[in-house]
Amino acid sequence: MRDSYPGLVIHDDSQRITTRTQASDLGLPDGAVLVTGAGGPAGIAVVRAVLALGCKVVAVDANSWSVGLQLADHGAVVPLSYSPGFVDAVGKIAEQYQAKYLVATVAEELPSLRNKVERLSDFGLATWLPDVAAIDSCTDKWLFFEVATALGIPTPATALGMANEVPGPWIVKPRWGRGSRHVYSVDHQDELAVVIRWVPDPIVQTRASGNEFTVDCLVDHDLNLVGAVPRWRVETKAGISTRGETFSDASVLGLVERLLVGLKLQGPSNVQGFVQLDGQVVITEVNPRFSGGLPLSLAAGADLVGEYLRGMAGLPIRPERLIARDGVTMARYHEELFGEATPASPSTGNDTGTTPGVAAS
Repeated sequence: MRDSYPGLVIHDDSQRITTRTQASDLGLPDGAVLVTGAGGPAGIAVVRAVLALGCKVVAVDANSWSVGLQLADHGAVVPLSYSPGFVDAVGKIAEQYQAKYLVATVAEELPSLRNKVERLSDFGLATWLPDVAAIDSCTDKWLFFEVATALGIPTPATALGMANEVPGPWIVKPRWGRGSRHVYSVDHQDELAVVIRWVPDPIVQTRASGNEFTVDCLVDHDLNLVGAVPRWRVETKAGISTRGETFSDASVLGLVERLLVGLKLQGPSNVQGFVQLDGQVVITEVNPRFSGGLPLSLAAGADLVGEYLRGMAGLPIRPERLIARDGVTMARYHEELFGEATPASPSTGNDTGTTPGVAAS
């Protein structure tokens, strides 16, 4: 079993022979891009997108098995985001590999990173992260309901800790959480009390129905929605879109713009909701990061990652690069990566045979 040691370098392709060069089309000053959360679908999507742009990528994750560590030019393990050494570990890896731009793909990491932007700057990392208040309004699902309601955004009826007067059928999920962890669909009143006890810090919400969508978004420094790609979630597994199709809908985009501006949420985000059978649009949540389904929006022509990097570097965002085509479809499949295991050190159990915290090239 692999152990995760902060600072341990899992993958280093510094000697890789490649035809890739720094993406001159982006106009970025030289420097690699550091991507966090390289084990999740969003992190992997961003790693691949940045590589496709022609930039060097440094990927980090708390799990040494994370696929994104192998896909990137350099991959390294960092502590979990709530650990005191998380920000410094990210910064030291950035400094080691001359990474100049930070793309964080895990919402739980964002407050720690946002509160230490000056420290990250000491390591030479440029950042573009939303305010902590905006982050909290997305990651706290009860707070999101209150804020969305105050903004006049249609969202399913929601109660904290109990059903109260929330009409069924229901979704019960944690107040703080992501993906499909501890999320339950409940059809019968007599099951509701039992399910509520299963879920940590539960909220109870009327289950929306109709056609489910995600909108991949980019909001500039002046709170203008400069890029938005709606896509149907035709099929999902474990909360991740596995089949999808891009579309356009003025009512969806108008609602998304009102919401993101009201939240004062800068940078990348993804907004989820439903177009119900009666045509009403309801919003269920916002994630203040790139989405796991991002590859579909990129394939449809919207360079959300490249323009985000330009905005981070202080360059003008080009709206013409954020226009997507309708009717582009995506179907996902598994793909394997293979490597050679290194004998574990008898003294540490470390799969690379090195001392914890020491780079292994």
